[in-house]
Amino acid sequence: MSLRGVPVPELFDRAKAGDRRALGRLLTRVERGGRPADEIAELTHPLAGVAHIIGITGAPGAGKSTLTGQLAASLSAAGNSVAVVAIDPSSPISGGAILGDRIRMDGVAVAESTFIRSMATRGHSGGMALAVPGAIRVLDAVGFDPVIIETVGVGQVEVEVAGAADTTVVVVTPGWGDAVQANKAGLLEVADLFAVNKADRPGARDARRDLELMLDLTAVSHHPDVGDWRPPILMTTATVGDGTDELRDQINAHRGWLRESGERDTRRAARLRTEVHARALHLLDDALAARLSADDIDALLGDVAGRTIAPSAAAQHVVDELLG
Repeated sequence: MSLRGVPVPELFDRAKAGDRRALGRLLTRVERGGRPADEIAELTHPLAGVAHIIGITGAPGAGKSTLTGQLAASLSAAGNSVAVVAIDPSSPISGGAILGDRIRMDGVAVAESTFIRSMATRGHSGGMALAVPGAIRVLDAVGFDPVIIETVGVGQVEVEVAGAADTTVVVVTPGWGDAVQANKAGLLEVADLFAVNKADRPGARDARRDLELMLDLTAVSHHPDVGDWRPPILMTTATVGDGTDELRDQINAHRGWLRESGERDTRRAARLRTEVHARALHLLDDALAARLSADDIDALLGDVAGRTIAPSAAAQHVVDELLG
């Protein structure tokens, strides 16, 4: 039976009842955006906020996908209903995505109950799809907990993952680079846990030592009632599953710390503010396109290029047009 024309409320009811095809259709509509995505957000938002959101990030080749699959398997074995959103890069030319994370994760014995969805970034800077918050909300509302986001490790993705997750796991490997470069990448600022993956290779202990030294120079999160949170450093070998259960346990410990310290509510409020801001800007872009044609914009930019109008004046003209 085709679900193409099924109304959003019925799809949502089916998804809550465990219909994977209905869930997939909901996520497709979220990715496409527009009024159907807004309707889905209105239905799911009141029921969301229960699931723990885990972000997995790190440089390409660090083994994030395999580690994510092993973590999902470990969480499922412990009785959790796990969903994974695997973000893959889109081509800036064709818009097509590799979507290889699903293939790599399928090499791990992930439980049949685990739901895996690949999503393309669709050219969004930093590697995070604009639809990711909506997808997380859907998975949360239909009962998955936790939800894992595994991302492409490019650009400012670490910061974006931290903004979308309750617990951020940064995956590094032996020979990952010196402390200065890691600090520039912002790893210390966003990591709640570190996983030194491929720990069976030479240099793994050196990578752990470097991270410990860097953490010694960095302030840790502190709450008077529950104490400090210093990002633990786990040694993992994802190809054989070594260290995965310990990673799972540390994620659960961080979840408890977030709840007891009140940091979870603080992070989630910041996340919602960021989403509202991003969606407002998107609506403003749509409104601007309705007010000014492409030819109007080109003419205005031509005046700026011809030095007949300053960029500030051109921007003010755009705002004036937008505000009517």
